[in-house]
Amino acid sequence: MAPLAVTEQSMVKQERAARTRETLIRSAAETFDRDGFSVASLTAISSLAGVSNGALHFHFPSKAALANAVEEAALTRLLELTGDARADAEGGELPAGASRVQLLVDVTHGLAGALRADPVLRAGFALSGELSRPRPGDLRERWRRWVEETLRQAEAEGELRPEAAAGDVVTAVVAATVGFEVLAVRDGVWLSAATVTRFWRLLLPTLVPADRLAGFEAAGTARRSL
Repeated sequence: MAPLAVTEQSMVKQERAARTRETLIRSAAETFDRDGFSVASLTAISSLAGVSNGALHFHFPSKAALANAVEEAALTRLLELTGDARADAEGGELPAGASRVQLLVDVTHGLAGALRADPVLRAGFALSGELSRPRPGDLRERWRRWVEETLRQAEAEGELRPEAAAGDVVTAVVAATVGFEVLAVRDGVWLSAATVTRFWRLLLPTLVPADRLAGFEAAGTARRSL
């Protein structure tokens, strides 16, 4: 067989293997999301993915390895949501007239929407609460760090009321957003745009100076689609 044909065959196999791996990750996420990590079975995951148990084990030697892959995929999605915002929070310049506090409002809306729609992201956050196995990355902790850095920059730039300590605000934002994620397991309304908007309507007056409050949108702006 000609070398070119061998290369093409190899590429086809690699692409097929990559598609199978992605299908298994999504199927695992959907199963973990529905049943929980401890109850979910590899047989149920392989059945949902439409592959044999042998094919699953070829890609993932254990349920823990599969859970790690789900969490890594979810982390990629989280970083996409906060991507430009995260770079801004680490010292980049926002567009003229933009606000880090508004950015935080927008990204929380984006996160809630993504959690509603994406089982991989939901499963990744839920797996962050699993203490029975080593984890490649704790999504809830990564989210806390991003919120903390964004608010630290907002405080340094004078966006916060003098009495609004950034650390206290971090606690409120992270507790609320993670709480919405957990409560939404039973009732999806906790991740609705209306719920997130009500939260910000309550928090913004305690967070930003009164003379600037009218410039903020608790319902989010176009940037929420990041």
